[in-house]
Amino acid sequence: MNNNIDHTDPAKDMNTTRGHGGETHQRADGDTKAMTTQQGVVISDNQNSLKASARGPTLLEDFVLREKINHFDHERIPERIVHARGSAAHGYFELTESLEEFTTAKILTETGKQTPLFTRFSTVAGNKGSKDTPRDVRGFAVKIYTEEGNWDIVGNNMPIFFIQDAMKFPDLIHAVKPEPDRGFPQAASAHDTFWDFISLSPETMHNVIWLMSDRALPRSFGMMEGFGIHSYRFINKDGKSTFVRFHWKPVLGVQSLIWDEAVKISGADPDYNRRDLFESINNGDYPEWEFGVQLFTEEEANEFPFDHLDATKLIPEEMVPVRIVGKMVLNRYPDNFFAETEQVAFCPSHLPPGIDFSNDPLLQGRLFSYLDTQLSRLGSPNFAQIPINAPKCPFANNQQDGHMQMHVPKTRVLYEPQSLDPTRPRESIKKGFESFHEQLDDGVKGRVRAESFADHYSQPRMFYLSQTPTEQAHIASAYAFELGKVDTAHVRTRMLGHLLNIDEDLAQRVAKVLGMELPEAAEPAAPIQDMATSEKLQTIGLTPKTLKSRLIGILVAEGSKHSEIKKFEEAAKAEGARVKIVAPSKEVVLDDDTRIQADERVAGGPSVMFDAVVSIIMPEQAKKLAKDSATLDWFNDAYAHCKAIAYCGATDEFILSKLPIEKDAFVTPLAELDTFIENAKSRLWEREPKVRDLA
Repeated sequence: MNNNIDHTDPAKDMNTTRGHGGETHQRADGDTKAMTTQQGVVISDNQNSLKASARGPTLLEDFVLREKINHFDHERIPERIVHARGSAAHGYFELTESLEEFTTAKILTETGKQTPLFTRFSTVAGNKGSKDTPRDVRGFAVKIYTEEGNWDIVGNNMPIFFIQDAMKFPDLIHAVKPEPDRGFPQAASAHDTFWDFISLSPETMHNVIWLMSDRALPRSFGMMEGFGIHSYRFINKDGKSTFVRFHWKPVLGVQSLIWDEAVKISGADPDYNRRDLFESINNGDYPEWEFGVQLFTEEEANEFPFDHLDATKLIPEEMVPVRIVGKMVLNRYPDNFFAETEQVAFCPSHLPPGIDFSNDPLLQGRLFSYLDTQLSRLGSPNFAQIPINAPKCPFANNQQDGHMQMHVPKTRVLYEPQSLDPTRPRESIKKGFESFHEQLDDGVKGRVRAESFADHYSQPRMFYLSQTPTEQAHIASAYAFELGKVDTAHVRTRMLGHLLNIDEDLAQRVAKVLGMELPEAAEPAAPIQDMATSEKLQTIGLTPKTLKSRLIGILVAEGSKHSEIKKFEEAAKAEGARVKIVAPSKEVVLDDDTRIQADERVAGGPSVMFDAVVSIIMPEQAKKLAKDSATLDWFNDAYAHCKAIAYCGATDEFILSKLPIEKDAFVTPLAELDTFIENAKSRLWEREPKVRDLA
């Protein structure tokens, strides 16, 4: 028992100051070692990359940034350092509305054409062998094989990121990865080093509150949004620039798991999301997304109450609507997991002409980091020759040799200018990629963060206040769970100070569960704004009622009525659901002597695997199952996770009547088939406060 709780925050005595953007600087003093490069050069600023001006592009001469990112990129071999746990599929992109007014990119100007693509979904923190269902950000990366070259939209299922400058990416990942002195926890943020870094980095507050929301627990890959995160530029035929942010909106809507459900699924099926993607495609239930863009001018951006070059800020759809201009359909699973899913290499620097970068300092760093990582992981500068990475349009260059060179150039000329081979490729002004001729702000080159990046609380506050009461309870409970795993008292106290700036009620709910007193609110670096709430940020409030892509579990046993099973199976499939049979044994003989093979045994197919459950068993079997703990958990969990339950008379008499299950509107007899089918399309959230304590 630890009764010596010290809330003293040592960070206050670590010469801590703030920069122009509100970022935390900890300066060395006489008793502290100075941070240096690998060559021993003392580093003056470990928070900001070197820029042409406060809001200007990051400079290639920044050897501190390049060394730090370069070393980080090469920390693991051969597994990805982040996004190691991934699943992917082939599909196509189809443009439905031309954006010719804004860009010359053919993929966004020629409608009706299906262009092949490859999409990879991933968790961020865990290794390749970790589970599918941790509380984590999900990677959402799309490689479109356009006729003008590959276009990689490398994003996440959240529209913002934790940090504002690429200089901080190694620090963020080192903090969330297993602690180096003990090697755990795996694929989890609920530990001291993560929350120590977060609580000292106010810029992380927005992405963290998304991480504490239901968005961090997607029901399936086909039920999560994708975002390009950064502002990019479109360039039209006249050289005019328009800023753009990219969105993928799932046709099935955004749907999530409950935390308790996610924990139990990770034990029952660590491959839950991967298996769902595989089975959905094999069954012809192709995941589909609408592709949308937010378009705005430099003048409009200047009127935003935040800086759009700040990757920790989203642009509310009420402020700039998402314009749907295309769709993505995934219709083929990889033929070989390693050759395609593992070897695919995404780089945000892969763009066709007509699209360009912004000066977002996080994006600027990613343009270097991703290419450097591919060189390390795939062992060769020739990684683009691997089939999954190779463009499907003609390509030609003067590159030669290197590890794994698979091309055989039949020429004596691999340079230019040259006069020996007039057939060799040359630059093209007409078709070539051209960067926007931006007039940079007058400013001084230096390691500085723009003051317009300093507001770290207004958008997290907007996000929290935009949620439904159920979602707010989930967020508060997630903070309480995560901080409950933090043993360092002053880190918990520091986080409560940040939560007070987001919402006092949120801070009080978390503090109550932790048994802590509320501290002073953290001092904001910029005034906190009360922004208009955005309904588009909800999940539960916007979840469509549908059975498409959902999974129904039907519990059967010896002598179960075949006709009843068939009736529920047909009704569920007619609404687009998949059905799996669960039984005490692998093979079961039904009442008409039909022998069937169950998809899962009860012990291996818990109800957390399904979106709704049905029980069709005879009295003698019900009596036996009433003594089986796995069966009792099957019903208890379905009820606790707010799911629809359809039951037969024997189930009611021998099982449900013995359990703490109230016959509410989502617990119905078999005779009410239509009611069950309608209920199975959603969850009964009103039940949740009756089955678990929420913050």
